[in-house]
Amino acid sequence: MEFFMKKLICVFIAAAFMSGCMTTDPYTGQQKTTNTTKGALGGALAGALIGALTNTSDGKQAAKNAMIGAGIGALAGGGVGYYMDRQEAKLRQQLQGTGVSVTRVGDSIILNMPSNITFAVDSARIDAQFYDVMNSVALVFQEFDQTYIDVMGHTDSTGSEEYNMGLSQNRAGSVAQYFISQQVLPQRLIVSGFGETRPVTTNDTPEGRAANRRVELQISPFTG
Repeated sequence: MEFFMKKLICVFIAAAFMSGCMTTDPYTGQQKTTNTTKGALGGALAGALIGALTNTSDGKQAAKNAMIGAGIGALAGGGVGYYMDRQEAKLRQQLQGTGVSVTRVGDSIILNMPSNITFAVDSARIDAQFYDVMNSVALVFQEFDQTYIDVMGHTDSTGSEEYNMGLSQNRAGSVAQYFISQQVLPQRLIVSGFGETRPVTTNDTPEGRAANRRVELQISPFTG
């Protein structure tokens, strides 16, 4: 846990640096992170996130401990389902027509972000046209902060296993980094890359390979 927290501090420093690279929106007058900053720092911070937030078997417990330390209260009893119901409804409203699917599994919610709408081919840089979708998700995460989020990258089987593993990790890290730039607490994020090891369908067809190239967000209630 001590090692995890030391590395997490490094992520906070990087995130703080990013927050300093701001511009004023001429339409709203609000401060926002510049797109240039997001692109230039994305790779470096994504790498730091993989180091600090890619966890082993105790990853979820480490995240829960960090959330407790951040003063985030745990959900309890019958309130868990109601809380996740409300979050699911808000996500479905925000993501309608975006290409991101919302699936409820028990008390967890899974968002599937296909790579063809999230990233350029063979790139871990988030497509600028996808920023608005990411912003919408980040707003929901801020509103419903009593959850932790598994950010999981996946690829198809094209290319070597080593390359695919690295690409999946970098893409998951880029997604997590973007959420941190939008004020989602790093303590809530658990970043993993699985390469080609967890296909959802066959890799023998173009359609199957497209379905396997994805970043999934599993949103789970924080119950202490």
